[in-house]
Amino acid sequence: MSGGTFAAVWRATLDDGRDVVVKVGPPAGVPLLRYERGVIAAEARYYRTVAAATPLVPVPPVLHADDDVVVVGLLPGRPLTELTGPGHEDAAAAVREQLGVALRHLHTATAGQCGHFGYSGDGRASGPTWRAAFTAMTADLLADADDWGVPLPVPAGEVLATIDRHADALDEVERPALVHFDLWDGNVLCEGGRLTGLVDGERYFWGDPLYDFVSPAIGRRMEELPDHPVLRGYHGRPGPHGFTGTQRRRLMLYRLQLAILMLAEMPSRGIVGDEARQRHDWLVPLLLADHRDLGRSATM
Repeated sequence: MSGGTFAAVWRATLDDGRDVVVKVGPPAGVPLLRYERGVIAAEARYYRTVAAATPLVPVPPVLHADDDVVVVGLLPGRPLTELTGPGHEDAAAAVREQLGVALRHLHTATAGQCGHFGYSGDGRASGPTWRAAFTAMTADLLADADDWGVPLPVPAGEVLATIDRHADALDEVERPALVHFDLWDGNVLCEGGRLTGLVDGERYFWGDPLYDFVSPAIGRRMEELPDHPVLRGYHGRPGPHGFTGTQRRRLMLYRLQLAILMLAEMPSRGIVGDEARQRHDWLVPLLLADHRDLGRSATM
């Protein structure tokens, strides 16, 4: 099965006739980004957590999981990326609105009062507060970029200083909610205008629910799309839906971090040549715009 760049994925049929998806992680010894340690096992944890805590959110059943392989049931539907073009606008909007409803349910899951923020397991970045966890997650990505020789348009020290200047916005997040993080259209399954699954949850973490508004509007700013169907579904009513000043600053921080991740991961994903240049030329202006606006909001 195509679409991903981290794991090898197959569709298979079991002897009893069930169709499944088999995902195999990179072999031992392959260099990974820091947050990717144990990511195959993390995907199984995500599905099991969602199924137990928020059964209204469609995820595949886990049939087998270990540190290297996860086998899940095949959900019906195709990626939302295929629901494009003239004539599909209403169906795509309906699926996005259902995605908003699913996110509202997903974000009720929490790590609890004794839980942590950030990633789970394998020594990955986490912390007792969202500010601490988010800073550690970003620091790891900056270190990854340095390890792989990926130049960033903003120096690492300046990125971390920007986060520190907006600590008050991050400190508003007091509950570690379950965040999928990677809900671009390729990870949203649908069929006949109906949401059928949220997949590829291996990058999940415990943190700010607001982060799940970044990938569904990737390349754009959700705070500038007050009538977006995801917001309509999330809030359970028509728009326009706005964000507070501190929420807007957090969204800028999250887009900044995601852009750093997408730049840092290119060498390990084998993204080179024209593809690497295209991604760089797309991401850098977005990153610089959010960094610029964060600087302006810190002085207001």
